[in-house]
Amino acid sequence: MNSLFFELYIFVLAVFIGFQLISKVPSVLHTPLMSATNAIHGIILVGAITLASTVESPLGVAISAAAVFLATLNVVGGFVVTDRILGMFNTKQPKE
Repeated sequence: MNSLFFELYIFVLAVFIGFQLISKVPSVLHTPLMSATNAIHGIILVGAITLASTVESPLGVAISAAAVFLATLNVVGGFVVTDRILGMFNTKQPKE
């Protein structure tokens, strides 16, 4: 039980520090930051797939399938947001 509280403490501390760091990033740097984050999420997806291939219990299969699904959503969502941000900087004139 003591370990659970310690892990919860680390999680809350990581969320707080992450929020503080991201909120201080200037808007010009959001696109490179999103690209780096997408690469990290891709690594997380590979780890989730690797973990899913090693589980044997039904509960483990359900949890690892949820991890793969959520990691996939995270990667796809990151690329969609990055594409929209890059689209804002597109200066092409519409053809007449």
